[in-house]
Amino acid sequence: MSVELNHTIVHVKDRWAAAREVGEVLGLPEARAYGPFAELKLDNGASLDFMDTEGEIHGQHYAFLVGEEEFDLVLGRLQEDGRGWWADPFKRQPQEINHGDGGRGLYWEGPDGHWLEIITRPYGSGGS
Repeated sequence: MSVELNHTIVHVKDRWAAAREVGEVLGLPEARAYGPFAELKLDNGASLDFMDTEGEIHGQHYAFLVGEEEFDLVLGRLQEDGRGWWADPFKRQPQEINHGDGGRGLYWEGPDGHWLEIITRPYGSGGS
């Protein structure tokens, strides 16, 4: 058996609002209830399990590999919503796209300080 990521828990103030926000930007089906989680299924079978958390939340980084068409759709949703995005995780290149490994990528701020990223080519896959 190979090793694959199955799920990860995303700590947020409001699990349903956060799952809805991320799902809408990524174009995913609505989250479903799974125990104490709002489970957002990704196309590869892995899931983001959003969980209500009291107290301080430490933002995490979540990167999603998407196709070229999906990239354009996500970018369009960010633009329609008037949301900012950056080519880099340090917010030095606002409203720009990076071209790492010969693909395209961008970052945006998700719910509760989580930093979200889409890329069309995996890191280290080649290209300029």
